Parts: sequence; structure tokens; C-alpha cells
Amino acid sequence: MEKEPILTLRGICKYFPGVRALQDVDFTLRRGEIHALMGENGAGKSTLIKVLTGVYVKDAGEVHIEGHEGTVNIHSPQDAQNLGISTVYQEISLCPNLTVAENMFIGREKSPVTNWAKMNKRAGEMLKALDIPASPTMQLGSCSIAIQQMVAIARAVDMDCKVLILDEPTSSLDEQEVEKLFKLMRDLREKGVGIIFVTHFLDQVYEVCDRITVLRDGGLVGEYVIEDLPRVELVSKMLGKELDDMAEIKSKESDEEEEAKGDIVLEAKGLSSSEGIKPFDFNIRAGEVNGFTGLLGSGRSECVRAIFGADRVTSGTVSVDGKPVKIKKPIDAMKAGIGYLPEDRKRDGIVSDLSVRENIILALQVMKGFFKPFSRAKAEAFADEYIKLLEIKTASSDTPIGQLSGGNQQKVILARWLLTNPKYLILDEPTRGIDIGTKIEIQKMALELAKEGKSVTFISSEIDEMLRTCSRLIVMRDRKVVGELTGSDLTQGKIMSTIAGGDNK
Repeated sequence: MEKEPILTLRGICKYFPGVRALQDVDFTLRRGEIHALMGENGAGKSTLIKVLTGVYVKDAGEVHIEGHEGTVNIHSPQDAQNLGISTVYQEISLCPNLTVAENMFIGREKSPVTNWAKMNKRAGEMLKALDIPASPTMQLGSCSIAIQQMVAIARAVDMDCKVLILDEPTSSLDEQEVEKLFKLMRDLREKGVGIIFVTHFLDQVYEVCDRITVLRDGGLVGEYVIEDLPRVELVSKMLGKELDDMAEIKSKESDEEEEAKGDIVLEAKGLSSSEGIKPFDFNIRAGEVNGFTGLLGSGRSECVRAIFGADRVTSGTVSVDGKPVKIKKPIDAMKAGIGYLPEDRKRDGIVSDLSVRENIILALQVMKGFFKPFSRAKAEAFADEYIKLLEIKTASSDTPIGQLSGGNQQKVILARWLLTNPKYLILDEPTRGIDIGTKIEIQKMALELAKEGKSVTFISSEIDEMLRTCSRLIVMRDRKVVGELTGSDLTQGKIMSTIAGGDNK
């Protein structure tokens, strides 16, 4: 029997200057279901969520919610909260220096809590009811990211929540933490809460969701029961084109697998860093895509940060094109022809207050020197070239980069480094938190750069992505290299067995 709708959106429209963000979008959430909201970056997911939570006011359409006659108006986050709509964002907006209980009740004007004992008692009851392994008196900052996410959810649910929106809640979690979060989501589903789940992980959608709504270019593609929509069809609907199960980006055709690469471009010997990386050897050839792989915290990112000079090197040598170089800071690496797209684009990549144009020319301007600025015409020419080349979706090059979707921000950072024409480009988690279409574009770009003779190191937490792009993998465990895989050894099983027990290197 079909469950009753708890939330219904009809004909939702939202416009910005020069951009149609949403056009006649319908969405139905039923009581006690987990409903995935899917689409590429720029498809309209974030805009729809912001309309629903009162961050944006819709330009047209109707919102109906259980228990209220007729259409409801949502002009602020407080309006949404009063209607029983709560949101937990990817970046947790809680206070790590306060206790779990304090975070659950801070700013709650209607809270029944009148003293510390009652607050801790009520928090303990909620944590127990939701099976969250935390104590009310623990400092939130001492909890794992997964527990912090759960505390944020507990806070949301305790505010008479009918609709819970989870916006990319799993992007920073490991597999065990994801399972804990999914258990909590299933428990809430059983209690009748309607959950809107926004994620880029297809496996997670098919593991925990009941229905899927797909958006593309600000419009509705359709709503589907999970069992009726195979994964390949979902990808096709999101991209608006047929996709042969992503087979076309396979990098290692059998007849090309044994082809010799070019000369060694960069070689590191005995390199170690202040971040606990044990001495390791590394090299990469012209025309090669290789990668570092391993579990979360294994040292993948720290290895390339040492190569780029982003972390302090404590031992070892580096040579470029056979000549020794000293890389003590990133500018040394840049001058040696090395580019680096960092793991955390928000913290280390974009400068959110600067425009798309200013972000694109940033690295080249640093190499030239800030006392020798590019002319406005030259900067605009650079920006326009790469906006077109990478198909960056932006109203103009003057748009602040912070207003772009995650995938387009990533493209801007790629443009920044491509503009410097590096001989060696490091891509650390270049596809994290972005849509499938942009993921494929970035994977293809890495392979195209290699065909042009450049060297690329590609790091991803998704093993299948590494297997599609890399011809050689350096395997990490506990911040040391434990193996190197090529050719027929490049399989998921071999990678996992090497991580688990390979200590041969």
C-alpha cells in the first residue's frame, strides 16, 4: 500500500540573474521513506533544498506539508523548522567545544530543559532512543565525524521533525561510520520520519533508499522506485545521454598496457615528512598516470603534499628531469613544473571571495610575482579560454567562485593549474563530492593529459576510479608504502590484500 505524502512540492521555480535554477519541479516525500535527490552539480538539488529550508524564497509553485491546509509559505529557516523541516549539512554546524547535550539544546527557545541535570537526562534519552554511542557530557570535538553527524540528526529529530534533509552526510565518513549512519536513518524511517538524502555515491543510494528523484539542468527528469531503476539507467538520466556503463573511459586497453612510457620526470628517494610519512621512493614518467591508494588515513595525501612542499620534508631527495631540486615550499614545486589540486578544495583550493577569473590566474600570477600583475584583458582571455575548454558553468568570469557548484569549483582549480602548463600534475581526490558527469570528465582529462606527454598522479578513495585511470598504483598502509601494483595485479582484490597484509616494500 502506498504511503501517505508528508511533503509535496508542485511547479517550483527559482530564477537568478541569467540563470534558470529551477523550472516547474515536482517532488513528493512520503511518510517513513528515504528518498534520494540525484543530479549533476548544477542540476538544481541545492537550490531545491534551499527553497524548502527557507534560505531562498521560491518564485513560483506550491508547497504542501502534512497537517497544514493548503499551500505553506517558507520565507526563512525558522519557518521551515516550525513546519517540521530540519536539515543536516555536509559541514557540521555545531560547536565542538561544547558537550553533546549542549549542542543538542543550544538556541532552543521552546526547550523544556531548565537545568543541566534535566538537559543531560533528556539528551541521554534521545541518544539511547536513536542508539547513538555517545554520552551527553562528552565534548563534541572528541567524537568522530560520524558521531557528530548523528548528534546533529538527533538535534534535528527532537525538534518535532517530520522531514529530515541529509545533504552529503557521508562524504567524510569511512565504511563503518556510514553503516552506523544508515542504521540511524533506517530507525528514523521506521518511526515515520521522511528523509531526503542528497549524495553522489550510487552504492549508498541503492543500499538505503526507497525512491529516487532525478533533476537535470533545473528541471525534473522523473521519480522512480529504487527497484525499477538500474544504475546504468540512473546515470543516463542524470547525464541526459546514453552511457555504456562508463566503459569508454577505461584507460588500459590490452594492446596498450605494455607500451613503454617516456623518461622519468620526477624521482623521490627516501622522502619523509613532518606528518609521519615513513621514507619512501617514488618516480613518475612522461605520459604516465599513477596513483597512491590505501585506506583513510594511510598517508596517500601526505605523500603528495611532501612532494609538492605543502608539508615539511624531514629527509630524502627529489630530482626533476634528472636534476636535483630543493622543494621546501609550494612555490619551489611550481617553479619546477609541478601542479597540485588539493584534497580539500574549500580549505586549500578556492579563494571563495575572489572571482572565477582571479582564481584561474592565481597560480600563474604567483609564479610571475604580484608586483607584475596581468592586464585585465590578458586575465579575461585566460579565464574565457579555460571556462570554454572545461565547460565551467558560470554566469561570467566575474562571478565569485563561492557561488559555483562543487564540480564547477573543481574545474576552476583544474584550470588554474592547466594554465601554468605543468609537466607533472597531482590530482588529490579531484572527484570527491561532485557529480558523476564531472567525475567522468576529470578522469578523461587525466588520461588526455598523459597522452599529451604530461605526468599525472591521481588519488581517489574510490578504488574502481583508480583502476580506470591509473597504470600503476603505490599502496599505502599506516603512512608507509607497502606495495606497488601494475599490469594484471591491478585488481580490487589485489589492492585490498596488499593493504591488509602486503609489507614487502
